[in-house]
Amino acid sequence: MANRQRVVVGLSGGVDSAVSAWLLKEQGWEVVGLFMKNWEDDDDDAYCSSRQDFLDAAAVADVIGIEIEHVNFAAEYKDRVFAEFLREYQAGRTPNPDVLCNAEIKFKAFLDHALRLGAGKIATGHYARVREVAGPAVAGPPQDGRRPPGEQERCDVGVVRYELLKGLDPAKDQSYFLHRLNQAQLSKTLFPVGELAKTEVRRIARDIGLPVAAKKDSTGICFIGERPFREFLNRYLSHAPGPMLDERGREVGRHVGLSFYTLGQRQGLGIGGVKSGGGEHEPWYVARKEIERNVLRVVQGHEHPWLLSSTLTADDCSWVAGTPPAPGALAAKTRYRQADAPCRLRPLPDGFALDFDTPQWAVTPGQSAVLYDGEVCLGGGVIASAG
Repeated sequence: MANRQRVVVGLSGGVDSAVSAWLLKEQGWEVVGLFMKNWEDDDDDAYCSSRQDFLDAAAVADVIGIEIEHVNFAAEYKDRVFAEFLREYQAGRTPNPDVLCNAEIKFKAFLDHALRLGAGKIATGHYARVREVAGPAVAGPPQDGRRPPGEQERCDVGVVRYELLKGLDPAKDQSYFLHRLNQAQLSKTLFPVGELAKTEVRRIARDIGLPVAAKKDSTGICFIGERPFREFLNRYLSHAPGPMLDERGREVGRHVGLSFYTLGQRQGLGIGGVKSGGGEHEPWYVARKEIERNVLRVVQGHEHPWLLSSTLTADDCSWVAGTPPAPGALAAKTRYRQADAPCRLRPLPDGFALDFDTPQWAVTPGQSAVLYDGEVCLGGGVIASAG
């Protein structure tokens, strides 16, 4: 690269961001590492690894030969991500804080900070890709997908657009978590490992002697870490115990508060010894929450009809292109690591509906429904209901 442009890489202390930084330096970028501290409550708790993660990130920066800065975004995280996380749980839904964290912290607060440092780009260790596409580009409404009445779509020929693509390693693709990124954010973002398989990333890390080459992948968001989830939520949410009822209205157990359960949950229900039409040995699953009655509905069997949905509605939409895709045949994920499910998109006044070719399992309000056209991630919305 003839003109050394500065890129700020989010170094998390993991192998993916470490290799991302090394790859960019090899390509000729002026690389600066930045470690984001997003949580301060009970930071000395054994479950939060932020201190060790920073030490690992600093060790990586030393091996690669780059500067590293430590930045505290805990206040922004609490205001923009954690407060919404608690509101959703209190309302009986199951939010996905990783999606909101990417949109509000990693590609907003972090991006703003990097630009103040004189960066032309930022980079992270996500398994995704960005592709530039020359016009025509649709110039339309803001990210919520709404267009003022009577305003027509118009095309600006020659304008560069940015597409968000799946990572090439299908087992590690993280585009689901990135679907709320917009054109301005994608125009400034690099995903260096998005073209690689995870096995290749670890091989590179071993070959260049990175101290995190064999470090296990993070399994959760920092403020929860490996701690018992119910114990964590219990600190922040009010809760009222109530009955667990089966499909016939029989009480088969007691729940400790609706916020502590998610649809499709199998573990931690504490139900045993109740027969159900010959299915006495089949496991129990959370199927519904009746908020007004404080009732948790549970059913036996993975394929119980109450766990299957042929349609869903979603709101709070965000579209990568800035405008919604045309109605018709697409594919969608209603949870991470799910195979793309063929569906048809229908616009609604405040969002969209999806009609699936085959029923989907445990579609959960509060989670994200993310739409795809082949390898292109189009955006999505927050699931409001399923049926």
